[in-house]
Amino acid sequence: MGQKAANLLGLHDMSGNVWEWCWDWSISTGTVTDPSGASSGATRVMRGGSWSYMVSGCTVSARGNNPPDFWNDDIGFRVCESVPAE
Repeated sequence: MGQKAANLLGLHDMSGNVWEWCWDWSISTGTVTDPSGASSGATRVMRGGSWSYMVSGCTVSARGNNPPDFWNDDIGFRVCESVPAE
């Protein structure tokens, strides 16, 4: 952890670990930047690519989708905790 430069939010190593499951339902977005997703659907969005893809697929803009019951060893989710300001 922390071997790469931090992003604009001060977070390290956010790309290329595992695909990140998102709560958003998948929709065809065309050229929309950071869509919020549909209100229902059959597949959930996955973001960020994983270690099993080429470098070009391990970016914050990488998107995929699968049914909610799909699993693979390169898909996960991010656990976050708010830290109180000092």
